[in-house]
Amino acid sequence: MLFVEYPRCTTCKKAKKWLDEHNIEYEDRDIVKDNPQSNELKEWYEKSELPLKRFFNTSGKIYREKKLKDKLPDMTEEEKINLLATDGMLVKRPIIVADTFVLTGFKEKEWEEKLL
Repeated sequence: MLFVEYPRCTTCKKAKKWLDEHNIEYEDRDIVKDNPQSNELKEWYEKSELPLKRFFNTSGKIYREKKLKDKLPDMTEEEKINLLATDGMLVKRPIIVADTFVLTGFKEKEWEEKLL
């Protein structure tokens, strides 16, 4: 299982602690040093069954600076995925990538249902 995080993010730290407390093994990946590529994001999005908007860090500085709230509705799926691949700080985190599912953000109840 892959755990994609931004190490300075408090939510990511909380999620990582939760994984460790539950003895769940994972491969750690820094989203800034190793930004997800378009093909990975497309695969994760399709596996997640979530709306693509859930992959955007909507509370992030870059999201606000680029005024993406107004631009995303007019963009194609491919354009959105390519945009996410330009900067790890645009991507919602943490992300869990397992064989059969993908989780974005840390919602403890959702994680318990999928991981325990």
